[in-house]
Amino acid sequence: MNTLFNLDLLVRENVKALKPYSSARDEYVSSGEQMVFLDANENPFENGLNRYPDPHQRNLKQLISEVKQVEASQILVGNGSDEVLDLIFRAFCEPGKDNIITLPPTYGMYKVLSGINNIENREVLLTDKFQPNVDEILAATDENTKLLFLCTPNNPTGNSFDFEAIERLLFEFPGLVVVDEAYIDFAINGSWSFRLNDFPNLIVTQTLSKAFAMAGIRLGLCFASEEIVAVLKKIKPPYNVNELTQQKAFEALENYETVKEQVQTLLKERKRLSEAIATIPYIETIYDSDANFILIKVDDANKRYNQLLEKGIVIRNRSTQPLCENTLRLTIGTIEENDKLISTLKAL
Repeated sequence: MNTLFNLDLLVRENVKALKPYSSARDEYVSSGEQMVFLDANENPFENGLNRYPDPHQRNLKQLISEVKQVEASQILVGNGSDEVLDLIFRAFCEPGKDNIITLPPTYGMYKVLSGINNIENREVLLTDKFQPNVDEILAATDENTKLLFLCTPNNPTGNSFDFEAIERLLFEFPGLVVVDEAYIDFAINGSWSFRLNDFPNLIVTQTLSKAFAMAGIRLGLCFASEEIVAVLKKIKPPYNVNELTQQKAFEALENYETVKEQVQTLLKERKRLSEAIATIPYIETIYDSDANFILIKVDDANKRYNQLLEKGIVIRNRSTQPLCENTLRLTIGTIEENDKLISTLKAL
């Protein structure tokens, strides 16, 4: 356990004093009887969506708990992972005073959110092997350092971070360690959500946008101690996850076996794509990946990106990221899409 960690010292004073908004559905406690709802100024004509959604997403959280093996009391859900990340900023970082640490190349939304919330973003580059430089991270902290973001498997590099490095940071980092696991379903390593009870300073975020094929519903997951979840619940909007999203998320989680089958197909395709393009002369490096994409280094990323675009294939040019000069990120598609990508790359 991190002996330096004290949650009470991290929560913003105004958040501590905040009395959260109480919606009509917060005040009503079900008795199990058929009730007449005249409390929330809703339209009474039933169409399946005329009532406000459950602000606590009870049924959805119970299913998430069963699938992800995390206690329901340790779960927060949000309007995409971006809302979850923003809530973390707003709960624990004092604008114009506090700072966070990010590890480029990494997910760009951390930097955007730090700017929106007026929080200093201290960047500590990954090593040349795309791993956290633990000593430099710890050296970059001060009394106003509140958050550390670890994206693992990492976007855009695709690799997972070393277990020992993350564990040391959880033991020694003075603030909250946010482990972003958007791509965890494609990785060999297990989720850090299984270590929540070992580290009170640990927050794990996941999403239904990748492996669960639900990017369109915007559903982000947050796993943390009950104490951290309680703080985040104080400041979240009362109905932040709409009824349609809750329904579709429930359906996706109920079909978890289908999700796992699709993941296995994508993993096979990732391997096939990597092997198929390995001998293309202008591709200099194919980086190992634990995600549903691969990062490749080419001779001229701008040229190759535009060539693929002209052929009707949209990929991501990551050359503007530190340590990623002349790199392209290729998402794993269907068998047919990957066939087209392979043949096009070979023909350039």
